[in-house]
Amino acid sequence: MIHIEHFTFNSFQTTCHAAWDEEGNCTFVDPGCNSEAEAKRLTDFVAAKGLKPSCIMLTHGHFDHILGVARLAELYGGIPVYMHPEDNFTLENNEFFCRVFGAPLPESFRTSDVREGDIIEVGSLKFEVIETPGHTVGGVCYLERKNGILFSGDTLFAGAIGRSDHPGGDYDVLMKSIFEKIMTLDGAIEVHPGHGPSTDIATERMTNPFLMPFNEPYED
Repeated sequence: MIHIEHFTFNSFQTTCHAAWDEEGNCTFVDPGCNSEAEAKRLTDFVAAKGLKPSCIMLTHGHFDHILGVARLAELYGGIPVYMHPEDNFTLENNEFFCRVFGAPLPESFRTSDVREGDIIEVGSLKFEVIETPGHTVGGVCYLERKNGILFSGDTLFAGAIGRSDHPGGDYDVLMKSIFEKIMTLDGAIEVHPGHGPSTDIATERMTNPFLMPFNEPYED
């Protein structure tokens, strides 16, 4: 069984997900904690629950999703940080983004490569890597198939899709990722995005205005 807690960090309201199994084996998805106080909210929760962090999983490398990575990786003994290698392009462009948005530049950290079909094991949880470029060149989602959970980053939101107008973004590629990789999943799968509320695949198929005219009709 999977347990999930959501944390909203930084001025961009980025969602960090903590996910763990029955034994307390834990991963962080997109930890964008931007200050000591924000990081303490997460680490205090981990300590209170007795969780055992084993890795960090990045859906992509935009600065607002990685602000807490270096701090957490060091705190928990150098746990691996998983990211698609193509998104090194995004890391390299974060200086531009931070200058534009007046945001702090994240501390550097090492990453371990993941690609389509790779499985990241966190105790009894198995997260399958799904390559979903378009928002960034190396964007991925993480699917825990047994528990019906998808961490979608900025690829798919409740009622929206990720923007594709930043360096490395491509609208046509993003739509291809969504329709061929995400909308083909079981409708009952819960979707936990990088910003905003959670949703599920069926709801997005039927109601997401950015996926029109491909929305599926409601069944009678």
